[in-house]
Amino acid sequence: MNQQFRQDAIVELVRQHGYMSIEQLTEHFAVTPQTIRRDLNTLADDGRVRRVHGGVGIESSTVNTAYSTRKTLHLEEKERIARCLAQQIPDHSSLFINIGTSNEVIAQALLEHQGLEIITNNLNVAAILQHKEDFNVIIAGGQVRSRDGGIIGEATIDFINQFKVDYGIIGISGIDEDGSLLEFDYQEVRVAQAIIANSRRVYLAADYSKFHRNPVVRQGNLSQLDALFTDRKPPEAIQQLLLQHDVALHVA
Repeated sequence: MNQQFRQDAIVELVRQHGYMSIEQLTEHFAVTPQTIRRDLNTLADDGRVRRVHGGVGIESSTVNTAYSTRKTLHLEEKERIARCLAQQIPDHSSLFINIGTSNEVIAQALLEHQGLEIITNNLNVAAILQHKEDFNVIIAGGQVRSRDGGIIGEATIDFINQFKVDYGIIGISGIDEDGSLLEFDYQEVRVAQAIIANSRRVYLAADYSKFHRNPVVRQGNLSQLDALFTDRKPPEAIQQLLLQHDVALHVA
């Protein structure tokens, strides 16, 4: 069994049992513990499983990975995605940028642009963009989440609804095989829905690990997007949905 098939089989076993120890996986696949550990590290980095003491479990559907960890996960992939997406944003455009580490990398990539007007509910995005003198950066009001600098709540939604912009740039925590866009925080989802509703074009940035995560809150659907930016071709079912709904796919 080659590495890719073995890793897919590991994920399936963990889904069936909820937890598998390194010893169980070593015996099941007749490989060394070192081989299994390498597989588990790769799967955990891709967000498909969660490393726990002595083995591996399912990635949580109710609790997101810590912000400090997400900042460094898949950073090279996020940078490629950010450069690709930034190329699709013309100078002197108006845009929303919402919460997420991918969007913070995108903000960095946008610094080469001229004359942008950015409305954001992400304090980290605002901090990245604030020094660009020809940018107009507007921060939404509301409750600040201490863990990641995201701004959420009814006041945030009311603020977003005052604008109609050229581009809405959103991130996501998971994409289900039926096309559902999924998040962990209901309040964050409601703000993102307002951004989608008030953007002429909606761009989603999502590295490949998001296709293997299943957070609990539904934010929307792939059909609401104009383009998806990722680092690898999505699973076949997702590709078919993108074609069906005429959503452009950009693979960085």
